[in-house]
Amino acid sequence: MAYLKVSGTKIVDQNGKEIILRGAGLGGWMNMENFISGYPGCEFQIRAALAEFLEYFFTEDDAKFFKSLGLNCIRLPFNYRHFEDDLNPRVLKTEGFKHLDRVIDLCAKHGIYTILDLHTASGGQNTDWHADAGTHIAKFWEHKDFQDRVVWLWEELAKHYQNSTWIAGYNPLNEPTDPYHTRVVEVYDRLYEAIRKIDPHHALFFDGNTFASDFSHFGDAHKKWDNVAYSIHDYSVFGFPSAPEPYKSTETQQHRLRRSYEKKRQWMDERGLCVWNGEWGPVYARKEYEGERTDEINEERYLVLKDQLNIYNKDRLSWSIWLYKDIGFQGMVYVSRETPYMKLFKDFLAKKHRLALDAWGADDSHVRDVYQPLIDLIKREVKPEHQNLYPAPVWKLSDRVGRLARNILLSEFFVQEWAEHFKGKSEQEIDEIARSFHFENCLHRDGLNKILTDNATLVAQEK
Repeated sequence: MAYLKVSGTKIVDQNGKEIILRGAGLGGWMNMENFISGYPGCEFQIRAALAEFLEYFFTEDDAKFFKSLGLNCIRLPFNYRHFEDDLNPRVLKTEGFKHLDRVIDLCAKHGIYTILDLHTASGGQNTDWHADAGTHIAKFWEHKDFQDRVVWLWEELAKHYQNSTWIAGYNPLNEPTDPYHTRVVEVYDRLYEAIRKIDPHHALFFDGNTFASDFSHFGDAHKKWDNVAYSIHDYSVFGFPSAPEPYKSTETQQHRLRRSYEKKRQWMDERGLCVWNGEWGPVYARKEYEGERTDEINEERYLVLKDQLNIYNKDRLSWSIWLYKDIGFQGMVYVSRETPYMKLFKDFLAKKHRLALDAWGADDSHVRDVYQPLIDLIKREVKPEHQNLYPAPVWKLSDRVGRLARNILLSEFFVQEWAEHFKGKSEQEIDEIARSFHFENCLHRDGLNKILTDNATLVAQEK
């Protein structure tokens, strides 16, 4: 088997035949996230308690199920902490390869490509919780040593995986938020040169700046790079609780979906470059929180999903929906409420939802009155031209207050309460809790999976 490669606007095999990658991201596994598995704050604050989950989160049963849906690619997000410690930088922790190798091999066995995604870089390459820095400042762009460490890590990864043909490519830096808009290209130059000296074969997938949405400062950078595709993340506001209105697939709403997507890929289209949609997809209502409106809300979200796929199909776009597995908010499969993990954390998760401790898809209706005075203060005392700080417009003023006040400050106070749920548990009990994430203990989001299968089959038949 030969490597996939980028040719013009397409991804092709060794015979030049177009390969459209259709799949999902394995978020919550080697890069854990609070809304995916239920903890507060950032991964580094709870890492030890969740170590047991790595083995159960993705097994051969997951690979078989994924393949049965007609999907052919899984994006594998991982945290740099699996490969080096901040107190011992540039000393390789080879056990990180054990976990990646196992899933890459499982996927290959079932004919599934993988894309390696450095989701969390030293220093934090973006301003959000999933960069696992514990701050809203992306220090990666301020300190050369953080950048040097990422280059070193990709050299080690390239050495290890240079001969793995079932790896479709490398996604070197997830969702950068470089406030200067130029350092991201400089880092990509360094990563390209470092990886290519070791591995000339694998395709690279470079995310746009500002959460994979902005290529406006890339200029002619593409002329220096070969076998490179460009990654957008095409989330729609209509797929979240903050939607401005219910989604009814009106002409105006469809236009908004298309316009948002087209703006993100405009730089590539003007230059005839390959686009990959590395993340997208709605979140879903849950009966314990949304009650009788759950089914109505989710039908709207499926409509958003279908309309986005209609757009992607016309462009024969490769995509990776976010995400494969979680505790019931967005995953294609999700942990049953009857498992030890969900029973153990039922009340804590309800409190976490009520306090809007997670940024992703937050419903702040229960605590809005607490934070609104702070927002009003800023609006009253700060000049209007100074209120929209980077990464505006992705972060509005209210989003920034929410990130700092709820998702960082308030969440920090709940880390210990979450961890105490494991206190006094035996090794066997811990194992049973972790096993809650095993495929056999998960439910399937059938509406979502059917839509994905129907569209994957449709595109495959058009080849």
